[in-house]
Amino acid sequence: MFDTLSGYVWALDYGSALVFALTGALVASRAQLDIIGFIFMASLTAVGGGTVRDLVLGRDPVFWVAQPELILIAAAAAFLVYWTAPMLESRYRWLLWLDAVALAVAVPAGVGVALYGGYGPVIVVIAGVITGTMGGLIRDVVGNEVPMILKGSELYLTCTFGGAVMALALIWLGLPRPFALTGGGLAVFLLRAGTLIWGWSLPAYKPRPPRTRG
Repeated sequence: MFDTLSGYVWALDYGSALVFALTGALVASRAQLDIIGFIFMASLTAVGGGTVRDLVLGRDPVFWVAQPELILIAAAAAFLVYWTAPMLESRYRWLLWLDAVALAVAVPAGVGVALYGGYGPVIVVIAGVITGTMGGLIRDVVGNEVPMILKGSELYLTCTFGGAVMALALIWLGLPRPFALTGGGLAVFLLRAGTLIWGWSLPAYKPRPPRTRG
C-alpha cells in the first residue's frame, strides 16, 4: 500500500512518462520514422530522465523495470501520435507545449523520489533537474533536433531548477509534500509558458574580445 508521498510520486512518474512519450512521438513524426521508430522514440523519451535519475541515486530496480507497463503506455502514445500527427497544424508548437507540461510533471517527480529516499536539498534539486531535462535531451539528440536545453532563449534549465527549488521552499514553509510538489510543478510550467508566450529570457554570456598587447 502506498503512503501519501510515494503514491503521489508514483502518479507523477506515470504522468511524466505519458506526456514525454507524446513529445518523443512528435519528434519521430518530424523525422518521418515508421511505427517502430515512433515506439522507440516515445519509450526512450518517456523513461530517459527517470532512468538517469535512478542510476544516479542508485535505485534498484530502475523505475520502469519495476513498472514495465510504462513502456506499454509509451507505445500507446506512439500509436496515438502516429495516426493524429498529420492533423496538427504545427507539430513543433505542440511539441513545445507538451514538453512544458512534461517538465511540470517530471521535475516534481524527481524531487519526490529524492525526498522519499531521504536525500538532502542539493541532491533533491539535482534529481528534479535530471528527471525533467534528460529525457528531452536524449529525444532531441537521437531525433537530430537542436536540444532545447542548449537554447539559451528557452530557459529550459532555469525552469526546471526554479521549480525544484520552489518545491523545497514550500516544504520548508511547512506545506505538505504533495502540495509542495504540485507548487513546484506549477512554477516550472508558468516559467516555461512565460518563455513561450512572452519570450522571457536571461542575459546570455557575451565574452569580451581578447586584449591586444601594445
